[in-house]
Amino acid sequence: MGAETVSTRRGGLVGFLVLYGTLYGAYGVLSPILPGFLAMRGLDSGAIGMLLAAAGALRLVIGPLAGAWSDRRQAARTILAASLAAASLAVLAHLPGIGFAQLIGPALLYAAGTAAPAPLADALALAAARGGAAFQYGWVRAAGSSAFIAATVAAGWLIAALGLAAALWASGALFLAAAAASLALLPSDRARSVAAGPPWRGFAALVALPRFRLTVLAAALVIGAHAMHDGFAMILWRSAGIPAGVAGLLWSVSVLAEVLVFLLAGPPLLARTGLPAGIAVAAIAGALRWAVLGATVVVPWLAAAEALHGLSFALLHLACLGLIEQTTPPELRATALALYGTLGLGLSGVLATLASGLLYGAFGAQAFWAMAGLSLAALPLVPGLRPR
Repeated sequence: MGAETVSTRRGGLVGFLVLYGTLYGAYGVLSPILPGFLAMRGLDSGAIGMLLAAAGALRLVIGPLAGAWSDRRQAARTILAASLAAASLAVLAHLPGIGFAQLIGPALLYAAGTAAPAPLADALALAAARGGAAFQYGWVRAAGSSAFIAATVAAGWLIAALGLAAALWASGALFLAAAAASLALLPSDRARSVAAGPPWRGFAALVALPRFRLTVLAAALVIGAHAMHDGFAMILWRSAGIPAGVAGLLWSVSVLAEVLVFLLAGPPLLARTGLPAGIAVAAIAGALRWAVLGATVVVPWLAAAEALHGLSFALLHLACLGLIEQTTPPELRATALALYGTLGLGLSGVLATLASGLLYGAFGAQAFWAMAGLSLAALPLVPGLRPR
């Protein structure tokens, strides 16, 4: 029986490693090149912005609805597989398209297909991990982060050898592989089904939980503060005369730190400090990181600041998922994670990106101080995250 348990645990871990590797690998191949592909197919910057905005708005609707439907029907694996298959079809449907009218359909299908996979995969992984008794969630998330950066590098080689369309073929194939991997996951214990009724009842039940609300708000503040870095750090470094290769290495430092925290440092640190304290550490690390970017472009200081990404993002994500497990009923877990992903990570990033463009245009590097303040704004929420 013991050997069977170990075998089951290993099989479950391997299945999630494959799922996260293919899922985030598909994102890594496509994300950096999609705007360039759209431009090559006749879209100007305004049309690209309109298309991406429409796709983002659709994700905000589809993500929570998919999570609620998954909880109601106990069909997370099925919905995840269907979403990933739709994403694969949507990526490949971009290939013959030319102009806005032909590309808006594939873009919206891609948005619908990619709205739910991340929170649904997290819901399945957390259930299978059994609070760390089977495996650590951070292990599979580290595999996803590693696959993302490896796929991004591989996309450059693919495009150089075979052209831009090769990256879309590769991404479509990886999404399809992720769909197959999701169906191959070992079934987990079924949670109690949610009573029939409109999805808003599940949303209302979650919003009524004070610690869940504070978790999502804290995530929105700390993750939202990353928006200026994602949009303007490379512009700042290149304008300061930092070579492109060095700037790329600085970005790689942040990804490596993220993987190390997911894989090794994060779980024991949170076990020692507690989940609310992990939110505080992430907020302070983020504020320090943005303060450095606002104050200097000296490369060693920038490298040290980029290493804080492991705390400002990866530790925050682990702490938020732990708090969501603590504060939400299992039968609403996928809905809770979809709301966290949509509001805490998605919508906050969109709003902060809009503000970042205005701030950076007006103040340059000094605008990063505003992001430091935004990250620190999460600290007053920490006491309310503690169990009562």
